[in-house]
Amino acid sequence: MLLAIDTGNTNTVFSIWDGRQILATFRTTTEHQRTADQYFVWLSTLMAHKKLDVTITDCIISSTVPRVVFNLRVLCDRYFDCRPLVVGKPDCLLPMAPRVDAGTQVGPDRLVNTAAAFDRHGGDLIVVDFGTATTFDVVANDGAYVGGVIAPGVNLSLEALHHAAAALPHVDVTKPQNVIGTNTVACMQSGIFWGYVGLVRGICDRICAEYDKPMRIIGTGGLAPLFSQGDVLFDLIEDDLTIHGLTVIHKYNKDNGQI
Repeated sequence: MLLAIDTGNTNTVFSIWDGRQILATFRTTTEHQRTADQYFVWLSTLMAHKKLDVTITDCIISSTVPRVVFNLRVLCDRYFDCRPLVVGKPDCLLPMAPRVDAGTQVGPDRLVNTAAAFDRHGGDLIVVDFGTATTFDVVANDGAYVGGVIAPGVNLSLEALHHAAAALPHVDVTKPQNVIGTNTVACMQSGIFWGYVGLVRGICDRICAEYDKPMRIIGTGGLAPLFSQGDVLFDLIEDDLTIHGLTVIHKYNKDNGQI
C-alpha cells in the first residue's frame, strides 16, 4: 500500500495507491511549519472518515518546497515505519535520466510528470501543467525530460495584478462571454483567460517548430479543463498525472531493488 505525496508551492496532495488504483486522495495547504504529528492526525482523521482501513507500507514524495520534506520524512518513518523515496534525491532512480545542461536541477514535479506522461502516452510530448507556475515539459521519444518553459501561474498573475494596481479588484478565473470587456472585472477576466490561451498556444507552437517532430500536448492541473474551452489547446487532459508519475517511479525503484 503506497502513500504518494505531491507537495507544490500552494497545495500538498496525499494519495493512497493499492497497486491497481487510487483508493483516496486528500489535499491540504502547503505549510512548512506543519509537523509530522499534525500531518498524521489530519491524514488519519480523513482516512477514518472515508472508512479506509489500510496499512501503509511504502511512501514516495515529490516536493517543490524543500523545507517541508524533513517533516514528511519523519511522518513516513514515525507513523508508517518506512523510509520514503524522495524524487530528485540520488537514491531515487528515474526511468530515464533528464538530458539538460550540466549542473541543472530539474524540479521534481517536472520529472514526475515526464515519467507519468511517457508511461501513458509514449514520447514526443509537451506536458502543460497549470500550477503556481505554468510549466511546459518536453518529453523525448525515449521518455527523457529534455527541457521546457516556465511561465508565471494564472493565479499568481491575478494576485500580482490585484496587489500592484490599487484600483483593480481580485477576480475569479473564468471564460468571459466576450473578448471585449465592458467593465473592469470582465476586462481582467478576458485578459487573463485569453492571454493564457494565447500563451499556451504560442509556446507550444514554438516548441513544436523547434523540436521539428509531431508532438502531442497533454494538459494537467486544475485549470487545464477551463482553458481548453477557449481553443483546442490539448490532445488530452490528465487530472491525476503527477500522482500517477509517483506510482511509476516507485514501481521502477522497487523493480530495480532500491526498496
